Amino acid sequence: MFKKTILATALGAAALAGVSQAQADEYVVDTEGQHAFIQFKINHLGYSYILGNFEEFSGQFHYDPENLDATSVEMEVQVNSLNSNHAERDRHFLSDDFLSAGDYPTATFVSTGFEPNGDNEGVLTGELTLKGETREIEMPVTLMGEGEDPWGNYRAGFEGSTVLTLDDYGIDMSDFPEVMHELELYVTFEGIRQ
Repeated sequence: MFKKTILATALGAAALAGVSQAQADEYVVDTEGQHAFIQFKINHLGYSYILGNFEEFSGQFHYDPENLDATSVEMEVQVNSLNSNHAERDRHFLSDDFLSAGDYPTATFVSTGFEPNGDNEGVLTGELTLKGETREIEMPVTLMGEGEDPWGNYRAGFEGSTVLTLDDYGIDMSDFPEVMHELELYVTFEGIRQ
């Protein structure tokens, strides 16, 4: 599932081509219904993989299939909600050796642009802030579907992934094999139109 499309995250930037965000519908990411996930995958010493996720986050996006230039995404992640199904390892990940979650409790993503490339796909660009470092990333995304749900809401769902170089975010991996210096981030979520 991590390799389907190399987010939409995932994480109100100014719209492209002078088009206002107000022209695109606003959606709130459905975390309450557990229809959104932020997951990661990192190589473990070249032998296997560690998989995990962040369990607490929130976000919104603007989306209009007739006005894709107005697409935008904002996400905020509670770093302490990291879960790799191993409590001792999670404490280490959250320590100053890696994420310094005590000093940097949140990570954010704010999009700066979207470039559609047909077939319900495109590339989302934006600024990811993690451990106090902000870097621009590109994230290929796919529209999984949209429409009315059985309860009278209108939903749209997306998925996407990107690869992060951990050193870009002040996470020193120099003591570990090179295969552990990058992390794959996978995001999938449904949003409910407001």
